[in-house]
Amino acid sequence: MFRELRKNIQGTLLPTVLTMVFVTLEVVMDVTIPYLMAHLLDLGISAGNMGEVYKWGIILLACSALALALGVLGGHFAALASTKFARNVRQSLFGKIQGFSFSNIDHFSTASLVTRMTGDVTNVQRSYQMITRIAVRSPAMLIFAFFMALNLNSTLSLIYIVSIPVLGIGLFLLIRSVYPLFGKVFKTYDRLNLVVQENIRGIRVVKSFVREEHETEKFNAVSDSIYRDFSKAEKTMALNSPLMQSTMYFSLIAIFFIAARLIVADRMTNGQLMSFVSYTSQILMSLMMLSMVIVMLTISRASAVRIEEVLAEESDIGANEAGLATVADGSVVFEDVFFSYTKQKGSCCLKNINLTIESGQTVGILGATGSGKTSLVQLIARLYDTTEGTVKVGGHDVRDYQTKALREAVGVVLQKSMLFSGTIAENLRWGNSEASDEELVWAASIAQADSFIKSFPHGYDSYIEQDGSNVSGGQKQRLSIARALLKRPKILILDDSTSAVDTKTDAKIQAALKHELADSTKIVIAQRVSSVIEADQIIILDEGAIHSVGTHEELLASCRLYQELYASQGHKEALS
Repeated sequence: MFRELRKNIQGTLLPTVLTMVFVTLEVVMDVTIPYLMAHLLDLGISAGNMGEVYKWGIILLACSALALALGVLGGHFAALASTKFARNVRQSLFGKIQGFSFSNIDHFSTASLVTRMTGDVTNVQRSYQMITRIAVRSPAMLIFAFFMALNLNSTLSLIYIVSIPVLGIGLFLLIRSVYPLFGKVFKTYDRLNLVVQENIRGIRVVKSFVREEHETEKFNAVSDSIYRDFSKAEKTMALNSPLMQSTMYFSLIAIFFIAARLIVADRMTNGQLMSFVSYTSQILMSLMMLSMVIVMLTISRASAVRIEEVLAEESDIGANEAGLATVADGSVVFEDVFFSYTKQKGSCCLKNINLTIESGQTVGILGATGSGKTSLVQLIARLYDTTEGTVKVGGHDVRDYQTKALREAVGVVLQKSMLFSGTIAENLRWGNSEASDEELVWAASIAQADSFIKSFPHGYDSYIEQDGSNVSGGQKQRLSIARALLKRPKILILDDSTSAVDTKTDAKIQAALKHELADSTKIVIAQRVSSVIEADQIIILDEGAIHSVGTHEELLASCRLYQELYASQGHKEALS
């Protein structure tokens, strides 16, 4: 179990072993001190011998100082081992997520992945530290203290045969009842994270529609759910302390009752009784600590399962390192393609797609919302794999290419423009990290972004806030187009990426693309007919199937859907 998680222990072995060594030595000192105190009481204080008092007192001080030093060292190496382990897990998770396909991310959800990389990793880190420290200390204390108590008086040690099983069974029943609650809570945390993410990212919309109260109620509902489950679990675990205390008190009563008879019969000394009571406290306290470890492990087990799910998830689109490393040209062919996000043919959003796009062509894709336009182009860069059929790029099945090589040849400007915190130049160089300043200007000029960039006080060094919150929607789209152009792709896909740009600027972008990227295939998804009117061919999608294919003139003469769309955008001659 947790095979993938265990791989992240690499680099933590030495501090982990040192933690266990120092903790064990600390326990040896802790169980030795009551034994020495018995000698101090019996040979020194009770006998009135100050020499013995000084002797055993100095030895006790030395042992206490040594125990303190060992405890500090154990804590230091435990912290070092656990933080290294957490670092390794976070890096493994992040690296794994980078290799996920869109369908893998859809499977977990963004909010859930964020929770797993933060809260779940923290829980596992705490558990690792407890395992290397307290989980070693508790059993060692239990064994050593029991051995010392048995050595002092075997008769009194029989009390442990009753008390330890009672406490152990009680703790087991408590833990078994709370584990399902913790598993439920972590799933609710995913929902809470989703609500927070949506609210913060969409705060402008929330305020515009005066929905603060609604969002607060939604957040409070999830928060209250976590509160109820956690409080129920904590109330159950609160029985842990009374169970521990009652077991200890009954044990002490039994010990004092039996010990009184033994002392009267000169079969036990006062010092031995004091030591025995100390060992009893250590034994029961070790069980108490062990129960805390088990509770923490119970909590973290749910987290570990969630982390393991991500680490064990295999991307359904592999890197294919042995595949083709070069894309010959920008030709695209769809052969009998069916596609479903659920992998079930009965729920396909693309049906029986057969389409040929020559290299260097400009292709427009039109269709109603939900007709499958975005799904169609995502198959070209292999962001998803087909459910049935084949997509070919440059004459080869996209699955025959190295994933990196294929995606480097395809520039995609997605429907929702995404910019990252950093300068404009840094954002543009996502398309080509080695791009010169002249290339930045070239790409920005084609995307009609150069003029507004230069209007900023710092030009290309102007800072972009997270998600481009300090630029307009049209500016974000033009920067995203420029970023894709820097790849100099063989295929450029614009997925409704000029929707926030005015018609005049849109026309300039399309003209510049046609002139500057004459050899590249350009696939433009648009809502406006004017954006694709000059395309070599226009594809009309309807309910996931190809309805019509042709030039503007051909579709205007023969396609009723195209005629209606053209007329709805103010072109009255379409239906004349």
